[in-house]
Amino acid sequence: MGGLDSQSPRQLAAQLGFRFVERLGEPQPPRDLIRGDFDRIVGSWGRQNLTIPYDGDSNKLIVATSEPLNTQAIDQLRLCYRRPIEVIVTSPDEVTRAINAIRTTLMSDRSSTLDASTDKEDGDDLQNQLKIDVTDAEDDDAPIIRYLNAIIFKASSERASDVHIESFEDMVKVRFRIDGTLYDVATEKKAFQASIISRIKVMAGLNIAEKRLPQDGRIGIKIAGRDVDIRVSTIPTQFGERVVMRLLDKTATVLDLEQLGILGRNLNQVVKLIQKPNGIILVTGPTGSGKTTTLYSCLSRINVPGKNILTVEDPIEYQLPGIGQMQVNPKIGFTFASGLRAILRQDPDIVMVGEIRDSETAEIAIQASLTGHLVFSTLHTNDSSGALTRLLDMGIEPFLVSSSLLAVMAQRLVRKLCPYCREEHELLDEELVELGLNHKSVKSRVSYKPGTGTCEHCQNTHYSGRTGIHELLLINDDIRALILQRVDSNSIKNLALKQGFETLRMDGARKVLAGMTSVEEVMLVTHEEMSH
Repeated sequence: MGGLDSQSPRQLAAQLGFRFVERLGEPQPPRDLIRGDFDRIVGSWGRQNLTIPYDGDSNKLIVATSEPLNTQAIDQLRLCYRRPIEVIVTSPDEVTRAINAIRTTLMSDRSSTLDASTDKEDGDDLQNQLKIDVTDAEDDDAPIIRYLNAIIFKASSERASDVHIESFEDMVKVRFRIDGTLYDVATEKKAFQASIISRIKVMAGLNIAEKRLPQDGRIGIKIAGRDVDIRVSTIPTQFGERVVMRLLDKTATVLDLEQLGILGRNLNQVVKLIQKPNGIILVTGPTGSGKTTTLYSCLSRINVPGKNILTVEDPIEYQLPGIGQMQVNPKIGFTFASGLRAILRQDPDIVMVGEIRDSETAEIAIQASLTGHLVFSTLHTNDSSGALTRLLDMGIEPFLVSSSLLAVMAQRLVRKLCPYCREEHELLDEELVELGLNHKSVKSRVSYKPGTGTCEHCQNTHYSGRTGIHELLLINDDIRALILQRVDSNSIKNLALKQGFETLRMDGARKVLAGMTSVEEVMLVTHEEMSH
């Protein structure tokens, strides 16, 4: 047919604008790549894809390939090693020769390459075949080390927030939580359970002999040059210990408010609120709804010279340049309340308290706001009006709540539709009703729904990333009057609705109409509204 697929590597290089090399010199891949199971990458993976990391340094990677049309393989290397890539094209025989040369080098230079302390950037299994390849893991810990490094690297590269290692009667299962949903990653033999969990405990500084009690620890590592903090939790179950590792990228960029999904009127109001000199701004929602991320975004926006911003958190999820951050430590009596007291002696302008968990912390935060400080914090309530009654239930006097509170924002996270495979969808009457929309007022019913086919961009999940949906309750004089009367949260919400307040579902409906998410996602996270 004469298509690209039938052409030689030399012809393809000319067609695609790549440099063709007749004979490769001595392969010199960056030293930070020759670690752990890199020999497997240039072995089975390299032979299968006829594509290898051939040369380069910390700033650039030169990839040699005889199949320049295999963009997926090149993209995998770019993802794994996170540096610009230059592609050179050569013959299949030259790629194979280079693979053998690198393997020979590795065989003579194995010292220290399997130590986990130097093996944080493993790209050990690019084809998702995360399998332990030893007969008896007890006799050789190196494969377990490489295996866990590969798991952590894969989790980071796929944006997983948590890694679950779950013990069952006859197997060990590995799952990743990505965009709020758990996905199966690997299943291992029961025989490897003890070795896997013991290795994690060693890395996290836990007692490997204690298998009867829950334990918590942390691992600090670098992945592709990024500092990642891993919080480790173990619990005993009937089939052995389970482990959850939560990944926190300490060097992640704090997102702008707009990137979090705070748009339109909500955005304008939030920007005005965070410029106030004093008062309390609360963000509410269940665990994992992005509350801390929203607070970080607010702080970053107002972090200017001339301001002293201090936080007390559990844990410190991201490092904020120019902001003093403290981590609570209940074991030594350093709580949110004691940390907040200490902050107030540090002449702050703006204060963030990770969470108001008790009346003591609430009282100190309110007093801080009444004495000229702008205070940010979070509460675990389903909606914004529920935060007001929660504070009253903690024993805080109504006049203190009404005089200190500026606003409450409730939020949820919804998965965003994959832009590559989403399908056009005309909203049905019942869907409009579910979203609280009047079909007469909707200009267009055309939206999108999750795709149904295969998609390499989202690994067939049909979603990619998450965004927030929000409701913002401004505390005006009318709301303050209701707080003083100790009315229930529904009465507060009903008054706010009459004044133009928009609920979580309303904001979700707007994002459905914009093609950002699906009806199912919005309904899933706003089901509480149906009960009110």
